[in-house]
Amino acid sequence: MALWKEGPASTTPAPAPAPANAGGKPAEAPRSTFDRAAVEAASAATSSRPAPRADLKESLISSGLAIEGKIAGTGHVRIAGAFKGDVNVEGNLTIEPGAKHQGEVRASTVTVSGELTGNIGARHVDVTASGVVVGDVKADTITVASGSRMRGHVEFGWGEGALANGHKGNGQST
Repeated sequence: MALWKEGPASTTPAPAPAPANAGGKPAEAPRSTFDRAAVEAASAATSSRPAPRADLKESLISSGLAIEGKIAGTGHVRIAGAFKGDVNVEGNLTIEPGAKHQGEVRASTVTVSGELTGNIGARHVDVTASGVVVGDVKADTITVASGSRMRGHVEFGWGEGALANGHKGNGQST
């Protein structure tokens, strides 16, 4: 059973054979370079991190912008500027290096490369080397890079509870 719709058979001709070099032997195809994208895709497939949903669009708060309010809904959010308020999305939240976010976060995957002050409830949390988290974290899985800074209570590895149950911080549930 095919998972895609197969079109009619291709009518394009087969590629021509490689030209022969001076010795009469076919020339070697150039060696391919290291395919970093293939390696990252393979490692992502084996990690415990949930796969990003491709059907969701991404919203951006660009650097130089400062916004106060609330973000809720479906889709991915990328903060490169400053945002003060709560974020509750079904997609992923990414806080870029140099960005600042102050408020509660609930998302599928949260990647912190800037500064986040507030509690996080997520399936997976990545804190990169430049990331700073001040607040409580409750997640199914968490990755903390060397050089990052965190202050708060962290709970992880307890299964599907991070998003299913409310999270107020300090180990309290809603």
